[in-house]
Amino acid sequence: MIKIAGLGRFAAATIVLSGIALGSASAQEVTEDQIKAARAAINALGITNQFDNILPNLAEQLKSTMIQANPNFGDAINSTVDATALALAPRRADLEREAAVTYAKAFTADELKAIADFYNSPTGKKLLKDGPIATRALYKAADIWGQGISRDLANQSNDALQKVVKVPVNPPATDGANNAQPAPAPAKK
Repeated sequence: MIKIAGLGRFAAATIVLSGIALGSASAQEVTEDQIKAARAAINALGITNQFDNILPNLAEQLKSTMIQANPNFGDAINSTVDATALALAPRRADLEREAAVTYAKAFTADELKAIADFYNSPTGKKLLKDGPIATRALYKAADIWGQGISRDLANQSNDALQKVVKVPVNPPATDGANNAQPAPAPAKK
């Protein structure tokens, strides 16, 4: 009797969970308008351009591996792998479709249109072009700032601690590369 009751609870839980899963699956459906808007946004962003070399690189790797194993058939291997890669090239559309579906699930059609409009504008194109350069400069500045803060924190904490304990405190060891400028003092109001 206990086994039957356990099965009933398991069946009920399974039904509830499958209903939730099916409900969320239908909530993830996207419209063709969303797909169209997603493709426009993806094209404006150039997000899938980074995947352009996947098939050619895989073909080159395969040719290299096959020629290494069968050096006498280099010409046949090259022509066969190249022809097969060309035959597979239309499958790139599958990746583009998957990218569009992914974006369509993440953004509304209106949001996707706004993204495409922005990144097709001169300002959006400039952001795509110069954004990575600005980001690298920002990371460099943050690294320098962090080194200065680290040094100042250690020195000032050491000075304050010496006043509290009234004995010399050994400062923490540094790697010698910590020659950053002092962090700017907070602005006085």
